[in-house]
Amino acid sequence: MKTHKDLIVWQKSLDFVTKIYQITKHYPKEEMYGLTNQLRRAAVSIPSNIAEGAARSSDKEFNQFLHISPGSLSELETQLLISRNLGFLNKEECTTSIENLTEIRKILLGLISSLNRK
Repeated sequence: MKTHKDLIVWQKSLDFVTKIYQITKHYPKEEMYGLTNQLRRAAVSIPSNIAEGAARSSDKEFNQFLHISPGSLSELETQLLISRNLGFLNKEECTTSIENLTEIRKILLGLISSLNRK
């Protein structure tokens, strides 16, 4: 691996951050410091932790940072469902976003598994 930028999971999670920012741009103003902020922070933490872990000197440290991201993915999924329930997000947007999260989770867990086999 050259850098975190070479990792597909980092690339997909970075794209997902952009999607979350686009979605939340249309949330009510009163949610700016509530759900909007929570969604954005959780989304940003995924590629950020992957990047920080990849910059560490050992696979063990990398693995430690990778293990933070599934929690952020679950947090995001919950917040997307709350957004749908509140009517901020339609069913199709929610379903598509959760499908994207599921894909990122699978790739991430595959990477974690491969590091554990080393």
